[in-house]
Amino acid sequence: MSRAWNNQVSQTSEGRDEMPEDGLKMIPAWSIVLAVAVFLLSMWWFNHGPVPVHRRPGMLPMRLIMGYTTGTALASYVLLVGYVSRDVRRRNMPSALWMLIVVIMPGGIGAVVYFLLRQPLLFRCPNCTTELTAGVHFCSQCRFQVAPVCGQCFRGIQITDAYCQQCGHDVAEDHAPARLRAYSDS
Repeated sequence: MSRAWNNQVSQTSEGRDEMPEDGLKMIPAWSIVLAVAVFLLSMWWFNHGPVPVHRRPGMLPMRLIMGYTTGTALASYVLLVGYVSRDVRRRNMPSALWMLIVVIMPGGIGAVVYFLLRQPLLFRCPNCTTELTAGVHFCSQCRFQVAPVCGQCFRGIQITDAYCQQCGHDVAEDHAPARLRAYSDS
């Protein structure tokens, strides 16, 4: 819940929408078109391609399975490269370097390395525009409260919680700012 609130803050503080955070929306259109083309090319290659691949009549199911399997693997790799190309910019990392690593390293190892070493998502404080990581509750520069916390133990809570899950404190007694108490689905 606080993650959705953080995204809402980052969109309104800069006056523009950031790149989408939903999984499928993170894949660019060029990557989807290229993945479909790679899949269709793979199917054509194994069934009608220039290299004869076992043209015996009994091998048709095997050619279909090989074309489908190879096409799916290559198309998935193209979609992964597209996802990384958009995610690397969202995290303010050097895009040319990471794209080179993901494309050059064989078998998707580059993508695994990327997912292990990628930087956390940042958002801006609505009060002073300092860049903050996604897990913080207060801005380190201006002490602005960016996420709801318990007034007794100062651990993170959900906006809809009536009591702190850690210490049992009544959250309504904290007099938290209205922007942190209001529940909204947007």
